[in-house]
Amino acid sequence: MTESSKVDLVDLRRHRKAPQFGQAGSMAVRYGKIMDENGLRRVRLYDARASCLTYVANNGVPDHLLAMWAGHTNVKTTKKWYVKPDVADLLPAAEAWGGLAGHV
Repeated sequence: MTESSKVDLVDLRRHRKAPQFGQAGSMAVRYGKIMDENGLRRVRLYDARASCLTYVANNGVPDHLLAMWAGHTNVKTTKKWYVKPDVADLLPAAEAWGGLAGHV
């Protein structure tokens, strides 16, 4: 049985042997084990959440569904704090800046 198969909502409780993780203690401990099991680089849960929301947003999931999935009542919260622009979307701005800087 893998650590991934053991993840459950009860893991959101405080972990008595890892108080440094606060309220998300058990989930953070289990998450670390899952990363190690799969040979993945450890990232903060917050960053993984933001990356996931950004990925699905950039692949066409409507804003209201993103907010619902993130547990937000306001779409603006999700867009402001979690969804980051795709690198490809930034290329035209970078090219424009390069053209501007080249003429100085």
